[in-house]
Amino acid sequence: MRARISPKFIAHPASLAAAFAAALMLAAPAAYAQTVEPKRTITVQGEGSVSAKPDTASVNAGVLAEAKTAREALTANTEKMTKVFEAIKKAGIKEEDIRTSGFSINAKYSHSPRKPDGSHEDPKIVGYRASNNVTVIIRDLDNVGGVLDELVTAGANNVNGVNFFIENPQSLMDEARRIAVKDALRRATILAGTAGANLGPVMTISENGGYRPQPMMMRSMAMDESAKSVPVAAGTQEIRSNVNIVIELE
Repeated sequence: MRARISPKFIAHPASLAAAFAAALMLAAPAAYAQTVEPKRTITVQGEGSVSAKPDTASVNAGVLAEAKTAREALTANTEKMTKVFEAIKKAGIKEEDIRTSGFSINAKYSHSPRKPDGSHEDPKIVGYRASNNVTVIIRDLDNVGGVLDELVTAGANNVNGVNFFIENPQSLMDEARRIAVKDALRRATILAGTAGANLGPVMTISENGGYRPQPMMMRSMAMDESAKSVPVAAGTQEIRSNVNIVIELE
């Protein structure tokens, strides 16, 4: 008697081919992982800096006025601040370099001492304080002291600080970047050579940080109209660049 095989158990040739192809695809990644070795790399950091003298300064100054009512405080402040603006323009500062940086009117409160039982009366309004501040950009650093004198003489009684900075630091920043990259490659050459390896192509470069203005801060202070000439020094500023470089080893 001859054995008979049911047709439903006979695989179609196309199905067998598809199954074989799928098996190859599943096996390929494992085989690839076994044959390809990870690349050897070295990661180094480079630093670069350039020193330069600031060419621009900003001054923040204003008027603080106090009175019994908010209206009186504002009026007194406005009168003095108008003279301050006139002095700024007289000093040769362009309108685009003058910006109001703060304005407020706040109540002043009295605080009574605590009673023997530990309680105290609620604070009472005893007056008002009006404050108006302006930030001025000075492009001639030889004129900084003179502008401060003019501001105080005109009625400014609150100076928050003088900041020196480089207005267009891009070319200096680029030079710092070039120095940083050269420094990183120098370090990589020393490290790889000492380890008996040769440098291959650069794989990645990333930069950290950048130029930030370094202010020369004056303490916040009240100034009276008898103030003498204000000596200031811009000094120098350091523009820095830090880079990380990943290099393949051969």
